[in-house]
Amino acid sequence: MKKILVLFAHPAFHKSKTNKQLISEIEGIEHVTIKYLYEEYPNFHIDVQLEQQLLLEHDIIIWHHPFYWYSAPSILKEWIDLVLQHNFAYGKEGNALKGKAVMSVITTGGRIEAYMEQGYNCYSISQFLRPFEQTARLCKMNYLPPFVVHGTHLLKETELNEIKADYKKLIVALRNELYTVDDFQQSNYANDLVRK
Repeated sequence: MKKILVLFAHPAFHKSKTNKQLISEIEGIEHVTIKYLYEEYPNFHIDVQLEQQLLLEHDIIIWHHPFYWYSAPSILKEWIDLVLQHNFAYGKEGNALKGKAVMSVITTGGRIEAYMEQGYNCYSISQFLRPFEQTARLCKMNYLPPFVVHGTHLLKETELNEIKADYKKLIVALRNELYTVDDFQQSNYANDLVRK
Protein backbone atom coordinates (compact mmCIF):
# COMPACT_ATOMS: atom_id res chain seq x y z
CA MET A 1 0.00 0.00 0.00
CA LYS A 2 1.08 3.55 -0.73
CA LYS A 3 1.34 6.05 2.11
CA ILE A 4 -0.50 9.34 1.56
CA LEU A 5 0.25 12.70 3.17
CA VAL A 6 -2.58 15.26 3.01
CA LEU A 7 -1.40 18.82 3.64
CA PHE A 8 -4.61 20.60 4.56
CA ALA A 9 -4.64 24.40 4.55
CA HIS A 10 -7.80 26.34 5.42
CA PRO A 11 -7.46 29.64 7.30
CA ALA A 12 -11.15 29.64 8.30
CA PHE A 13 -11.75 25.95 8.86
CA HIS A 14 -14.40 26.63 11.53
CA LYS A 15 -16.54 28.33 8.86
CA SER A 16 -16.06 25.68 6.23
CA LYS A 17 -18.86 23.33 5.31
CA THR A 18 -17.45 21.53 2.29
CA ASN A 19 -13.82 21.15 3.34
CA LYS A 20 -14.79 20.11 6.85
CA GLN A 21 -16.88 17.28 5.46
CA LEU A 22 -14.29 16.25 2.86
CA ILE A 23 -11.47 16.02 5.36
CA SER A 24 -13.59 14.19 7.95
CA GLU A 25 -14.48 11.63 5.26
CA ILE A 26 -10.84 10.54 4.94
CA GLU A 27 -9.79 10.78 8.60
CA GLY A 28 -8.81 7.44 10.03
CA ILE A 29 -8.06 5.74 6.71
CA GLU A 30 -5.08 3.45 7.17
CA HIS A 31 -1.82 4.78 5.68
CA VAL A 32 -3.25 8.31 5.33
CA THR A 33 -1.69 11.14 7.37
CA ILE A 34 -3.49 14.48 7.56
CA LYS A 35 -1.54 17.59 8.53
CA TYR A 36 -3.64 20.61 9.50
CA LEU A 37 -1.14 23.31 8.60
CA TYR A 38 -2.92 26.35 10.08
CA GLU A 39 -3.69 24.49 13.30
CA GLU A 40 -0.17 23.09 13.64
CA TYR A 41 1.66 26.28 12.64
CA PRO A 42 -0.53 29.24 13.73
CA ASN A 43 2.53 31.51 13.76
CA PHE A 44 3.85 30.12 10.44
CA HIS A 45 6.96 28.70 12.16
CA ILE A 46 7.12 25.58 10.03
CA ASP A 47 9.30 22.74 11.27
CA VAL A 48 11.16 22.15 8.02
CA GLN A 49 13.01 19.02 9.13
CA LEU A 50 9.82 17.39 10.41
CA GLU A 51 7.97 18.22 7.19
CA GLN A 52 10.81 16.92 5.04
CA GLN A 53 10.89 13.69 7.04
CA LEU A 54 7.14 13.27 6.47
CA LEU A 55 7.67 13.74 2.74
CA LEU A 56 10.32 11.03 2.76
CA GLU A 57 7.98 8.66 4.60
CA HIS A 58 5.05 9.09 2.18
CA ASP A 59 4.56 8.16 -1.46
CA ILE A 60 1.74 10.51 -2.44
CA ILE A 61 1.40 14.14 -1.39
CA ILE A 62 -1.92 15.99 -1.55
CA TRP A 63 -2.24 19.76 -1.33
CA HIS A 64 -5.83 20.15 -0.05
CA HIS A 65 -7.16 23.69 0.24
CA PRO A 66 -9.83 26.15 -0.84
CA PHE A 67 -8.95 27.98 -4.06
CA TYR A 68 -8.04 31.45 -2.72
CA TRP A 69 -7.48 34.16 -5.31
CA TYR A 70 -6.68 31.56 -7.97
CA SER A 71 -4.07 29.93 -5.76
CA ALA A 72 -3.55 28.44 -2.30
CA PRO A 73 -3.86 30.00 1.16
CA SER A 74 -0.64 31.63 2.31
CA ILE A 75 0.53 28.91 4.69
CA LEU A 76 0.74 26.38 1.87
CA LYS A 77 2.89 28.79 -0.14
CA GLU A 78 5.06 29.26 2.96
CA TRP A 79 5.30 25.47 3.32
CA ILE A 80 6.39 25.12 -0.32
CA ASP A 81 8.91 27.97 0.01
CA LEU A 82 10.55 26.54 3.12
CA VAL A 83 10.19 22.76 2.89
CA LEU A 84 11.02 22.16 -0.77
CA GLN A 85 14.61 23.22 -0.33
CA HIS A 86 17.38 23.24 -2.91
CA ASN A 87 19.36 19.97 -2.89
CA PHE A 88 16.49 18.29 -1.03
CA ALA A 89 13.57 18.64 -3.42
CA TYR A 90 15.35 20.02 -6.49
CA GLY A 91 18.77 20.97 -7.73
CA LYS A 92 21.75 18.82 -8.66
CA GLU A 93 21.47 16.67 -5.52
CA GLY A 94 17.77 17.25 -4.86
CA ASN A 95 16.25 13.86 -5.56
CA ALA A 96 14.40 13.19 -2.29
CA LEU A 97 10.96 13.43 -3.91
CA LYS A 98 11.80 11.88 -7.27
CA GLY A 99 9.03 9.60 -8.49
CA LYS A 100 6.55 10.51 -5.76
CA ALA A 101 3.07 11.61 -6.85
CA VAL A 102 1.44 14.91 -5.91
CA MET A 103 -2.00 16.34 -6.60
CA SER A 104 -4.16 19.30 -5.68
CA VAL A 105 -7.54 18.89 -4.01
CA ILE A 106 -9.36 22.19 -4.16
CA THR A 107 -12.76 23.69 -3.47
CA THR A 108 -14.08 26.79 -5.17
CA GLY A 109 -17.28 28.78 -5.08
CA GLY A 110 -17.24 29.20 -8.86
CA ARG A 111 -19.05 26.74 -11.07
CA ILE A 112 -17.12 24.76 -13.65
CA GLU A 113 -18.46 27.02 -16.42
CA ALA A 114 -16.65 29.97 -14.82
CA TYR A 115 -13.30 28.24 -15.31
CA MET A 116 -12.91 28.16 -19.06
CA GLU A 117 -11.74 30.53 -21.78
CA GLN A 118 -15.23 31.88 -22.41
CA GLY A 119 -16.14 31.85 -18.70
CA TYR A 120 -16.02 34.47 -15.98
CA ASN A 121 -12.42 33.63 -14.96
CA CYS A 122 -11.07 33.26 -18.53
CA TYR A 123 -8.85 30.27 -17.66
CA SER A 124 -9.29 26.66 -16.64
CA ILE A 125 -8.45 25.28 -13.21
CA SER A 126 -5.55 23.39 -14.80
CA GLN A 127 -4.15 26.64 -16.16
CA PHE A 128 -4.42 28.34 -12.76
CA LEU A 129 -2.65 25.37 -11.16
CA ARG A 130 0.36 25.50 -13.53
CA PRO A 131 2.70 26.83 -10.80
CA PHE A 132 1.90 23.77 -8.66
CA GLU A 133 2.40 21.48 -11.63
CA GLN A 134 5.74 23.08 -12.46
CA THR A 135 6.80 22.91 -8.81
CA ALA A 136 6.14 19.16 -8.89
CA ARG A 137 8.02 18.82 -12.17
CA LEU A 138 11.02 20.70 -10.81
CA CYS A 139 11.02 18.28 -7.85
CA LYS A 140 10.88 15.31 -10.30
CA MET A 141 7.45 14.34 -8.99
CA ASN A 142 4.44 13.11 -10.96
CA TYR A 143 1.75 15.79 -10.88
CA LEU A 144 -1.70 14.22 -11.11
CA PRO A 145 -4.84 16.04 -12.28
CA PRO A 146 -6.66 17.83 -9.46
CA PHE A 147 -9.75 16.72 -7.58
CA VAL A 148 -11.99 19.81 -7.76
CA VAL A 149 -15.22 20.69 -6.00
CA HIS A 150 -17.00 23.51 -7.84
CA GLY A 151 -19.87 25.70 -6.68
CA THR A 152 -19.42 24.92 -3.00
CA HIS A 153 -21.98 27.53 -1.91
CA LEU A 154 -24.65 25.93 -4.07
CA LEU A 155 -24.14 22.27 -3.20
CA LYS A 156 -27.12 20.32 -1.97
CA GLU A 157 -26.56 17.76 0.77
CA THR A 158 -27.00 14.86 -1.66
CA GLU A 159 -24.39 16.35 -4.01
CA LEU A 160 -21.94 16.90 -1.18
CA ASN A 161 -22.45 13.31 -0.02
CA GLU A 162 -21.56 12.07 -3.53
CA ILE A 163 -18.47 14.28 -3.64
CA LYS A 164 -17.32 13.08 -0.20
CA ALA A 165 -17.74 9.48 -1.33
CA ASP A 166 -15.75 10.22 -4.51
CA TYR A 167 -12.94 11.78 -2.48
CA LYS A 168 -12.72 8.79 -0.16
CA LYS A 169 -12.82 6.45 -3.16
CA LEU A 170 -9.94 8.40 -4.74
CA ILE A 171 -7.81 8.29 -1.59
CA VAL A 172 -8.37 4.57 -1.13
CA ALA A 173 -7.66 3.90 -4.82
CA LEU A 174 -4.42 5.90 -4.64
CA ARG A 175 -3.38 4.05 -1.50
CA ASN A 176 -4.18 0.69 -3.08
CA GLU A 177 -2.50 1.58 -6.39
CA LEU A 178 -5.67 1.02 -8.43
CA TYR A 179 -4.74 3.80 -10.88
CA THR A 180 -1.55 4.37 -12.84
CA VAL A 181 -0.09 7.73 -13.80
CA ASP A 182 -1.29 6.99 -17.34
CA ASP A 183 -4.86 6.52 -16.06
CA PHE A 184 -4.75 10.01 -14.59
CA GLN A 185 -3.42 11.56 -17.77
CA GLN A 186 -6.69 10.64 -19.53
CA SER A 187 -8.69 13.04 -17.31
CA ASN A 188 -8.70 16.80 -16.69
CA TYR A 189 -9.99 16.22 -13.17
CA ALA A 190 -9.34 13.25 -10.90
CA ASN A 191 -13.10 13.36 -10.19
CA ASP A 192 -13.72 12.05 -13.74
CA LEU A 193 -11.47 9.04 -13.20
CA VAL A 194 -13.20 8.10 -9.94
CA ARG A 195 -16.64 8.23 -11.55
CA LYS A 196 -15.78 5.97 -14.52
